Amino acid sequence: MKAKEIRQMSDKELNAKLLDLKSELFNLRFQMATGQLDNPMRINSVKRDIARVKTIARERELSIRKEV
Repeated sequence: MKAKEIRQMSDKELNAKLLDLKSELFNLRFQMATGQLDNPMRINSVKRDIARVKTIARERELSIRKEV
């Protein structure tokens, strides 16, 4: 997921995406603990997506506009 795609989302969509990503991370961690995880790098990519969503949400809170 790219930052450009995230910036096009509304605030409601951002919150929904954040909840989806957090639940996905939980499931991936659970799979890791039980030894069923096929791609461990997926955890890192989900963490980065969560960070991107949170960063853009915070930018909107502070009314910071970054054009890419």
